[in-house]
Amino acid sequence: MAISEYGDADVIEAAGGLVLRQSPQGREIALVHRIKHNDWTLPKGKLHPGERWQEAALREVWEETGLGVRLESFAGSAAYTVEGAPKVVLFWEMSVTEDRSFSPNREVDRLLWLPPSEALDKLDYEVERDLLRKFLSR
Repeated sequence: MAISEYGDADVIEAAGGLVLRQSPQGREIALVHRIKHNDWTLPKGKLHPGERWQEAALREVWEETGLGVRLESFAGSAAYTVEGAPKVVLFWEMSVTEDRSFSPNREVDRLLWLPPSEALDKLDYEVERDLLRKFLSR
């Protein structure tokens, strides 16, 4: 059996969250705007060597949003390719335990809280919209 040009590429492992909060207007979800990609996405990022998926999800949400969160339930996964390499992202539903004021950082310049229907319209990637739709239909 032959391995293609990308067949032996390492799988990129990442984790993130569907960060939810209750507001006077109802349930809202956190989206972040990434500077490098000029996109709106769910907070997520790559695992560090030896890091557990759940630890990475908590760390990445903290780094990108400044929010302290608690894992609630597994929300689902997304798989796609990045420059020919496979990428798998595991997401958890998260609730906010510490809500500091957001401060832009080198990766994320904006944090936005939206009702789920508006978040679906704002997300730039269909794979994340699909994940959110499935989560909301549970």
